[in-house]
Amino acid sequence: MFTERKRVQFNYPAIVTAAVACCLLRAVWYSIFFETWLNGMGRNRAWFDGTGVSLILQFCTAFLAAVLLAAAISGFTQLTGLLTARRGAKVAAWLWLGLLLPTEATQSVFAVRTYEAFALNAGFWLLGMAMIGAIVGGWKKGKGRE
Repeated sequence: MFTERKRVQFNYPAIVTAAVACCLLRAVWYSIFFETWLNGMGRNRAWFDGTGVSLILQFCTAFLAAVLLAAAISGFTQLTGLLTARRGAKVAAWLWLGLLLPTEATQSVFAVRTYEAFALNAGFWLLGMAMIGAIVGGWKKGKGRE
């Protein structure tokens, strides 16, 4: 009557690689859409240049958040079936739909952001999470793991 419990085994190289890939995608995405994003946030280049924000803190925070996200997507993918790139991307897309999209929509509405800013942020996370899922789902760790 008892079934074997599935255990999550983190593939750290895959998780770190997925986090780096997500950060690179973010850099490209927001470089392309920077002005649209700033306008959607109700800001401009002068405001951004004058913030004095620590880029090191921003990039470290983004990387650590991507590592946590990659580990979570990896865990959900493992707990729900076979590890494949397609399944990883599919699980990530479902997590995006059920968790991130509602959170992003609520934040955007209450922060009075434009639809463009909402679409840019949500679109990035759909692509980023699907990419993370494909990497952690498709990366085979050692022999005997299918």
